[in-house]
Amino acid sequence: MKNLLVAGAVLCFPVHVMAAALGTVDFNTFNPAVSVVFDGRWSGYDDEFELPGFQVGGEAELPEQRWSWGHNELNVSATLFNQFYTSASYVFTKHDGETEKDLEEIYLESLTLGNGLTLRLGEFFSHIGYHNALHEHAWEFIDAPLLYSGLFGNHIGHEGGQLRWLAPTDSYLEFGFEAGHGSGFPGGSDHDDQAYSSYIKWGDDWSIESSWQLGLSWYETSFSEREGGGHSHGGGEPEAVFSSQNTDSTVWGIDAVYKWAPLGNSKNQQLILQAEYFERDEDGRVNLSEEANFFNAAYEGRQTGYYLQGIYKFKSRWKTGLRYDWIRADNNFSELIESGVDFDEFVDDTEFNSDNPIKRWSSMVSYSMPELWRVRLQYNHIDVAGNDDDQLFLQFTLMLGAHGAHRY
Repeated sequence: MKNLLVAGAVLCFPVHVMAAALGTVDFNTFNPAVSVVFDGRWSGYDDEFELPGFQVGGEAELPEQRWSWGHNELNVSATLFNQFYTSASYVFTKHDGETEKDLEEIYLESLTLGNGLTLRLGEFFSHIGYHNALHEHAWEFIDAPLLYSGLFGNHIGHEGGQLRWLAPTDSYLEFGFEAGHGSGFPGGSDHDDQAYSSYIKWGDDWSIESSWQLGLSWYETSFSEREGGGHSHGGGEPEAVFSSQNTDSTVWGIDAVYKWAPLGNSKNQQLILQAEYFERDEDGRVNLSEEANFFNAAYEGRQTGYYLQGIYKFKSRWKTGLRYDWIRADNNFSELIESGVDFDEFVDDTEFNSDNPIKRWSSMVSYSMPELWRVRLQYNHIDVAGNDDDQLFLQFTLMLGAHGAHRY
């Protein structure tokens, strides 16, 4: 496992796709490479997605009830003059009967800087943590860990640049720094806001059958305003809009992954254990507005969470998995300004003062033809401040075309 990023992939069409791995590439005879991911699902649950104590944003939500389209992707990648690798991912989803389109990633990456250096420019998922850089079709569960939903809106992205360095050591050791516009959740809505992140990843083999990786991550942004969505009172009353204003936000986290396979061959049997912990500290103001009325207060908050996850492939096409999530918020308010909206109404509308832990237990089983299609059944039991809900999901994913290798 000296190279933790594996180059190459088995394709569902007779074409060999290039897989970028820290500056090393297996070139594709078909350039560009194109792939499509179709995601259909059935969902059943009683309660809407709520995380009291957290300002939920980004893509953090439950799938629509009953049958729906999920996260459908169009991916295009190519090598340019043997000097650069470029990739773009366009996502199609359906929400409230409307088709939504989003450019998820588009970036240019160097291949020939040398000395272990790689430069990436464009819009991309940050490499902090372990789960964050994964596209949704590569998740082991249908939903993101709760800490990613509550803190990051499912993932953190950058519109800017990333520089990473693979150290010349016997074990795997990578350092990365990222900078860009902080105009996406958990940043604000102003394109002039800035966000920075850095990470260290360290790993090695324990034996021919097992390997491990540890990570340490940091993220920081300051923004003028971040909205957490509106809250309708019904009966024709105006919608209340909840936002954070003039806020400094800092996140740090650790992650760990362990992989085992008999004789190092993961084709028929593999065990993957992973865990992540993140903590976010914020200092700014919060605001709840209803037309001309509003509530405003100084805000200091700390939100923490972790998850533990185990995935076991017991046959070449069968996987099963268990996951436990835990998150909690500790938010404090001062310098209250009440103009038509008082603190009690702010609490009733937002539940932002909640310090009750939110817990979730998940189990899944999947059957797949690797890199072609997958059927997955998942059950969640979630405890939100003493309110329990059972959630059931059935997902079918079809992958067509050139499909690159995933990170370690």
